[in-house]
Amino acid sequence: MLRIFSPHRLCLLFGVLGLMAGLPLAAHAAEPDKLLPQESEIVIQINFKQILESDLFKKYALEQLKQVMQNQDAKKILDELGLDPLKDIHRIIVAGEMKGRDDSRYLMIGYGSFDPEKLFATAEAYSKKNPDRFSLIREGETVMFKFQPDNGQLPVYTTVLDDKTVIAGSDKKIILDAVNVSKSGRKPKSAIKPELAALIKKMDEKASMYVCALVKGKFDDVNIPQGAPVDLSKFQDLLPKMETMSMTLRIGKDVKMEISMGMNNEDSADDMSKAVKNLLNDVKPLLQLATAADPRTKPLTDVVNSIKVNTKSKEVTLTGEISEANIQRMIKPEDDGGR
Repeated sequence: MLRIFSPHRLCLLFGVLGLMAGLPLAAHAAEPDKLLPQESEIVIQINFKQILESDLFKKYALEQLKQVMQNQDAKKILDELGLDPLKDIHRIIVAGEMKGRDDSRYLMIGYGSFDPEKLFATAEAYSKKNPDRFSLIREGETVMFKFQPDNGQLPVYTTVLDDKTVIAGSDKKIILDAVNVSKSGRKPKSAIKPELAALIKKMDEKASMYVCALVKGKFDDVNIPQGAPVDLSKFQDLLPKMETMSMTLRIGKDVKMEISMGMNNEDSADDMSKAVKNLLNDVKPLLQLATAADPRTKPLTDVVNSIKVNTKSKEVTLTGEISEANIQRMIKPEDDGGR
């Protein structure tokens, strides 16, 4: 489930997102959620409600989602759960360690409007119907459910904290820790790492999505491929000097994004900034050739041209955007008339 938390996949994630878009952070400072596991190295927050209410989503994705929800099987499950994704899910947070798929611990927190009785009743019914995949577990006063995927992946544990919060996690202990924090009504004595807390506080709570990660030492074994159309060799030495990464995504009438890389010192930040700028300069002529051969690739050229690189102290920041016009070209290239 959390394969994205591996260093290689995280690097790929930020690389792809970096080609998408960006915008400087706004003033709605985020706060670390009190349920975050102490060992968290990465936190992802998705402002589900904001995305659903955005102009882009309403115009290009809302009807497709409604059609999926009207599927007979999907509708049956949603009715059993008493859940309307378009109204009831507000915000999702995923936090955990950045290790291999078999030893990463994670917690997923869903905030919204839920019917605990229906959720528990449905989960209990599934545990009786298919006990090999669903099972009910009691730990003291806590009732949780275990889901065992049939594809060999690790089990998922889940429970309902109240009518506004549901959680799922990698193991029983991480669920019980969150339950205890929720019941106490106070922040846990063992807080998350201060470096991660500081990153979160730089994020915009009202953004469509943000990602914060502590990556010191995570890219030490990354091997940059050789023989690519553009020279990536500089990143072989620079990635291990990276200590933090963060990304903020805003979806409105267009898509804007900011990606920040915290380096170990100012010299490596300057080197990373130069390497990224050189990479963009190397990519642009290739994209121009691609656009000449196939005009449908023009949106990608516009995205890369929008990317700006700035350096402040030990931090390198990339900003850029995808306009609505280019999003429409990507979704429906046939409507663009080949322009």
